[in-house]
Amino acid sequence: MIKNIYMQFIDLKAQQNQKLQGGVTLKEDIEKNIKKVIEHGQYILGPEVKQLESELAKYVGVKNCITVSSGTDALLASLMALDIKPSDEVITTPFSFFATAETILLVGAKPIFIDIRRDSYNLDYEKLEMAISSKTKAIIAVSLYGQTADMKNINKIADKYNIPVIEDGAQSFGAEHYNKRSGSLSTIGTTSFFPSKPLGGYGDGGACFTDDDILADKIRKISLHGQNKRYSHERIGFNGRLDTIQAAILLSKLKVFDNEIESRNRIANRYVKRFEEYGFLNTPLISKENKSVYAQFTIELDYREKVKQFLAENSIPTSIHYPSLLSDQKALKHPKGNKSIFKKVFKKNIYKSFDLDNAKLACEKVLSLPMHPYLKEDQQDLIINKVIKSLENL
Repeated sequence: MIKNIYMQFIDLKAQQNQKLQGGVTLKEDIEKNIKKVIEHGQYILGPEVKQLESELAKYVGVKNCITVSSGTDALLASLMALDIKPSDEVITTPFSFFATAETILLVGAKPIFIDIRRDSYNLDYEKLEMAISSKTKAIIAVSLYGQTADMKNINKIADKYNIPVIEDGAQSFGAEHYNKRSGSLSTIGTTSFFPSKPLGGYGDGGACFTDDDILADKIRKISLHGQNKRYSHERIGFNGRLDTIQAAILLSKLKVFDNEIESRNRIANRYVKRFEEYGFLNTPLISKENKSVYAQFTIELDYREKVKQFLAENSIPTSIHYPSLLSDQKALKHPKGNKSIFKKVFKKNIYKSFDLDNAKLACEKVLSLPMHPYLKEDQQDLIINKVIKSLENL
């Protein structure tokens, strides 16, 4: 009989005990790197930032990496570098964290939402072309749950219309698509180093990736208040720098990252194998050309709230990614009435052409279970058994 074992949704402390080359723990290596920053005193744009950018660019397989203060700022800087402006349209998914739509609105553009694929929950490239208009100036494809969107087909359509693509890879750093890593798959790739992300820091952080030197220069300047040199501002920007201590922490954590990806896949495969034996719930399909980093392990099931409550009563934490569409958020409501900005964009009933049935269904049914590289087998067995029991009791 499995005892009720205390667990966290994501255990951020467990990795600190991992041994590195030389026998030191990750915690000791992080403390050494932080101490080095304190000793040299370059807390902003110190040498660790440049070193991290170099290592990340090499890891992703691009010419340029620009670290920034968050995943949100990575998206914002990317849109600004592409000169997205009011009256422009940016096509994206309605099934994502709010920052995806928020940054589009912050530059004054209009988000155009198209549906997701039923099997992967990522942007449906087959519905992309009908949403393109003369005002379409960018596409943001979110790589959800640790798996990249179908970037090959998205890029093919985007190239046909000469539209730049941003991959929002906040949840997919380290993932692969046709043996190329997330961040290297589009005009600009972005990611987040929020603590719960696959490569997470001890605070906020993010990065932009691109092979385009001109765009890289723009993004770097934008993240430094538009400066080309001290007190000389050639464009509008903002304070978007990654601080040196976060860079130092990430340099240490990068050392165990590949091992953590393998661990995440092993744990995810174990989840899938056990759940497939019962056949009454779905997990996201990982395409054969993809390798996921499983930022979340998300299942789809009926009676979600009852299952979620049963698991909570058994001390098993869960989360919902995501409970509502971006287009339904209050912040997107038009100030003069109850029509959303979303509906206002789609005049003459064009909105009806872009149904969001799959995204709506996902909002009603998805449930994320505990997932991190250090989830123990007895903890996972408890989760699986309780999920199955909750469904059998319905």
